[in-house]
Formats: sequence, structure tokens, C-alpha cells
Amino acid sequence: MSTATLMRRELQQRLDSARQLTDSIFDLVKPDALYSRPIPERHRLVFYLGHLEAFDWNLICRKTLNLPSFHPRFDALFEFGIDPPVGQAPADQPSDWPSIAEIKTYNFRIRQRIDDLLDETPAQIFNVALEHRLMHAETLAYLLHNMPSVDKRPQPGAAPAYAAHRVANPMIEIPAGFATLGQTAGEFGWDNEFLEHQVSVPSFTVSKFKITNGEYLEFVRAGAPPPHFWSQTASAANEPWVYRGMFAEIPLPLNAPVYVTHAEASAYARWRGMRLLTEPEFHRAAYATLGETPYGEERPYPWGSAAPSNALLGNFDFHHWDPVDVNSTPAGDSASGVSQLVGNGWEWTSTQFGPFPGFQPMPFYPGYSQNFFDEEHYVMKGGSPVTAACMLRRSFRNWFRPNYPYVYAGFRLVED
Repeated sequence: MSTATLMRRELQQRLDSARQLTDSIFDLVKPDALYSRPIPERHRLVFYLGHLEAFDWNLICRKTLNLPSFHPRFDALFEFGIDPPVGQAPADQPSDWPSIAEIKTYNFRIRQRIDDLLDETPAQIFNVALEHRLMHAETLAYLLHNMPSVDKRPQPGAAPAYAAHRVANPMIEIPAGFATLGQTAGEFGWDNEFLEHQVSVPSFTVSKFKITNGEYLEFVRAGAPPPHFWSQTASAANEPWVYRGMFAEIPLPLNAPVYVTHAEASAYARWRGMRLLTEPEFHRAAYATLGETPYGEERPYPWGSAAPSNALLGNFDFHHWDPVDVNSTPAGDSASGVSQLVGNGWEWTSTQFGPFPGFQPMPFYPGYSQNFFDEEHYVMKGGSPVTAACMLRRSFRNWFRPNYPYVYAGFRLVED
């Protein structure tokens, strides 16, 4: 078998796997609920059903290979998502959208055409389309998590096991040194990942674990509002809090990471007399090697060089729908002993999302990053239970508004 044939087969397998993942997520939604809007500030679910294929078609076939459109109205309707501030909901109605059958016919035709054109698709364009789909797998998880359970098909399999007693959360000293931010030239990355550069990082002390529900519960008992993923029954205000999982409510897992907004994380840190990690500090805690010189080589992942395919290394790549205890994956600890810097919840940083030195927007997708260089979004690092393995690379950057409550994002504390 030729090298070209092997590469073609590998690309098709990667694309098929990503499609199967997003198809399986849509299959969790009962048909009548596909026109619902689980998150007020986002599109209805039906938009995403068409968006994934429309994005691939517009990027690969229309903009890159200059092919004529077979359905211009759908190409435009499903082209762009939205990111309005919390509280600013769009005004469209279910009747404004096409039928599911029409969308699936459109999707099927696109998939056939793209499969025929894989050999002609530049590698960068292919990777952008693939990771865009995998990003939306995570977006779909957020949307589905916010739906009533009756609108979803429950999944078989055991839920994570949670310890009943709270784990201690010691502080770990990280020595001064350099952190390498950004992607290596010649490797795939989104435009905000370039250019690679080094940053000097003073010494600091960081919590071994992400802040847990049990720790945050003290803040709530002191008067702070509860996070989005917690609830109590109105008829029993003194009952323990519960966690609203993907498919069912469960007793609040005290040792699982708390998922909060950036504003809530910052408020908790101030309450404790500490602060959040910066983006360079996250890199220093996650990737620095023990006994390194200031210019020492860094690890590709906190645990070393092994690919992120083993569930023992962390909770990512859909190993679970919900978080696990913060001390449940010690094999994934960094060289300095900090746990779960990758997986089990993104980590809010205090760094505003902005360009690295030498930033250049992607010519075929100029608004991907620079539309959000607005001092209204903060960098998140690491990954969540539903972050794809390919986006756990050291250089990947995520970002959201500071008051957006729906993402799987936690934090840890820092002392100077």
C-alpha cells in the first residue's frame, strides 16, 4: 500500500471518527427537542445540526477549492455561530428553521463530496475543519447539559465513583524559570497559538488540586451565590445541594472540581486572600521538568510524552460526561506534583485573551481569534471531560466571557 493511500485512509478514519462522535451527541436528543434553545444566548440545537457540515463545505469546497454551491441559502444560514453577552438572547423562532429531513439531506451530500475531495484538501484546512467539529462536540455537551433530562436519552454505564470525605488541597511551590507559550513553527495550531515564545515566570505557590465543590461550598455558606451546576429543591431549602449532571442530579460530589464563571472564581480567590493562575504560570506548573535549568526542556503533557489516550492520565476525550474526583488520576500529575492540569475541567486564568507577539490571523478564517481580542474574554487552559485528545496540546488556548456559566471550567489558587 502506498504512502499516499495510507495517509488518505488515516485522514478518512480521523474524519469518520469525529463525525461519529458528533452524530452520537445529536442522537442523545429526542427529535422534538432539536428546535429548543437550551442556552438562551446560543442558537437552537437545529443550527448546530447544519453548522458542522456547512462549515466544512464553506471552508473546504467553496473557499479553498472554489466549487460552486448547491444550496447557497443553507450555506449562509448555517455558516456562523454567535457569542452574545449573557442575557442577550436571539429572537428567532422554531418555524424560522428548515426541517430536520432537509438538513440531513444537505449534510449527506456535503459529506459525500468532501470524502471525494480529501486528496485535494490542504493539511491545514483539513485540521481546521476537524478540530472545529471536535470543538463543537464540547459545545454540544454544554447545550445538552442545560436541557431537561426528559429531552435526552440516558446513556448506559456507571457514573463516576465519588469519595464521601473531603480531600486536603495542599499548596505546591513552583520555582522561578521560563515557560514556553505557543506552538512550534511548522506544526498545526490555530492563529492565536503563534508565535512560540518564552516568558520569565517568578516563583509562586499553587494548589495541588482544582478547587472542589466541597471547598466552594464554604463560600456559598458564607453568602456567595451557588454555581450554575448546583441546585436545591425549592420545597426543601435546607437540604444538601445537588450537582446537576448530564443525565441526572446526584448528591454534590465534594471532591469533584467546582465549575464556575471567571467572575465567581476570582471572587472566591479574593475571599481566600489569593488569586488565579496566569497563563504563563499554568504552563510553568504543568510542563516544567524537575531539576531543569531556567532554559530546560518542557514536557509535551504534564505527565510526560505519552499520548493522551489512557483514562488513567486524566478525565478527557469523553471518558466521562461528568467530572471525577480531583485526586482520582495521580498518573497524570505534573513533574512538580500538581494534579489534573489537563482534563476534568478547563482552568480559568487571570490572563485576558489576546494575541501573542507576531500574531497573524488565518487568511481563510480571519475572525477566529481577533474578533475576541476585546478585553472581554479570559484564557482557559487544560481541557474538560469532553475535550478531544488532539486539543490537549500544550499550546492550545480556549477563552470565554467572565460571566458565562455553562462551560466546564474550574480554577486553582495561587500565592506569590
